[in-house]
Amino acid sequence: MFGCVDDMEALIAEAKKYNIRIIMDLVLNHTSNKHRWFEEAKKSKENPYHDFYVWRDGEEGVLPNDCKAVFGGSAWEWVPELQQYYFHQFLPEQPDLNWENPQARKEIYDMILWWMDKGVGGFRLDVIDQIAKEPDLKITQNGPRLHEYIREMSKETFQKGDLITVGEAWGATPELAKLYSNPDGSEFSMVFQFEHIGLDQQEGKEKWDLAPLPFLKLKQILTRWQTELHNCGWNSLFWNNHDLPRIVSRWGNDKEYRVESAKMLAILLHGMQGTPYIYQGEELGMTNVQYEIEDYRDVEILNMYQERRKKGYAKEDIMRSIYAKGRDNARTPMQWDDTEHAGFTDGTPWMKVNSNYKEINAKSQVKDPDSIFSCYKKLIQLRKQYPVFVDGNFTLLLENDENIFAYQRKNANQTMVIVCNFFDKTVNMPLEEMCKDMELLLGNYKESKDASILRPYEARIYIK
Repeated sequence: MFGCVDDMEALIAEAKKYNIRIIMDLVLNHTSNKHRWFEEAKKSKENPYHDFYVWRDGEEGVLPNDCKAVFGGSAWEWVPELQQYYFHQFLPEQPDLNWENPQARKEIYDMILWWMDKGVGGFRLDVIDQIAKEPDLKITQNGPRLHEYIREMSKETFQKGDLITVGEAWGATPELAKLYSNPDGSEFSMVFQFEHIGLDQQEGKEKWDLAPLPFLKLKQILTRWQTELHNCGWNSLFWNNHDLPRIVSRWGNDKEYRVESAKMLAILLHGMQGTPYIYQGEELGMTNVQYEIEDYRDVEILNMYQERRKKGYAKEDIMRSIYAKGRDNARTPMQWDDTEHAGFTDGTPWMKVNSNYKEINAKSQVKDPDSIFSCYKKLIQLRKQYPVFVDGNFTLLLENDENIFAYQRKNANQTMVIVCNFFDKTVNMPLEEMCKDMELLLGNYKESKDASILRPYEARIYIK
C-alpha cells in the first residue's frame, strides 16, 4: 500500500461506512535501511538506536558466519564507517530489528498503539516467527524467546483493543500454532501456516525445483491441521497470497476447466474450519502470467534467474519455474474490467496486466449467477447461515482415494459432507449412498440426474 497517513485515515473512515474493518500488514522483523532508526543507528556505536539492530564487529570480507539471506547471498552487510556488519534475513535494504533490546520493543508497541488509535481493525504480522533470531547460532526461525516476545506484545497492545491478528509463520507446526492461536488470546487470533504450500517442489530443494503435487499428502496435511487445532486453536484458510502463484494455475486447470476448478478449490477450502482469506483476483479465477524476464519486477525472481544462469541452467527451465512459482503471478494489476490496463489505472502500471483481462475481470462476473465470483459469495453466505461450518469437527473421508478429496463436518445438530474431484477426469462417486438423503447445498456444475459420477473438478456440499 502506498500513500500518506491522511489516505489511510480516509480509507478506514470510508470502509467503516460499509461495516468493513481494515487489517494492516505489520512488519516487525525488519525496517527499511532508509528508516529514521537505521539512519541513526549507522551514525555511531553509541547512538541509542544502534542497538535497535543486530550488529557484529569484524573486518571487511570476513563474515561473522555463513548465514544466507532468503533472496540470496550473505545475511551480513558491511558498514565501513562502523567497522561492523549488520544482519538482514532478506535484502540488505531490510536490516533486522533486535528484539532483545527492550527499548526497541517499547517503540514498536507504541507504534502499534498509534495505529490502533487510528481505528485499524487488526494486523497481519509479517514473518513473525523470525523476530527472535539468534544469528550467532544460525537460529533464524522459532527462536527460544519467540513466544515470550509475542505474549508481551499482545499484552501491551492487541489485548487493549478489539482486533483480529494473524501471524505469518512459515515454520509453524500444529503444536506451535496452538500457542499462536490459543483461545485464551495471549498471542494472536490465528496463524498462517505453510506446510501444504511446499508440496509441489522436490524434497530438500528450492521452490523453483518443480515436482507433481502429492495429492494424498495434501489431504493428510490439511486433515492434520483441521483435527489438531479443533477446540484448541484456529486455522487461517488460504490458497493464495502476494507471495504465491495463482491457485487455479497451480493446482487447478486454468484453461479448459478454469471456472470449474476455481470453484472446486474454493468449495474445498471454505468447507473447512477456520477463517478463509481470499486474495485479490482469486474470486475471479485470475491466472498466472508468462512474461519475458525483462517484464518481471520481483527481486526474488530476478536474483534466482541470474544465479541459475551462472550455474548453467537452461533458460527455458528457469522460465518454466518462474511461470509456475514466481511471486509476480500474484502481483499483476487487479482485473476490474475490459478497458485499458483492465481498469486498474489511467497511468502506466508497475507491472503489465495479464493478457487475458478482457475475458477475466470483475465487471463480467459480478452480475453473473454462474460466475466464480458468485460461487465465492454463496460460500460466504453459507458459512454465515450454517453453524457447522464454524464449530463442526472434521473427518477425512476416502483417505486413500487418489482423485477425490472428501470430508465430513459434524456438530450436535448438523452433518455436512464436502466432495471434490480434484482432477480433470470423470470418476465414480463413492459416497452416493452416504449423501442420498442429504440436501445438496452447493455445486459447481448444474445439477445432474446422475449423482453416481463426479465430472472433471466437480465439487458438492451436502447437508442434513
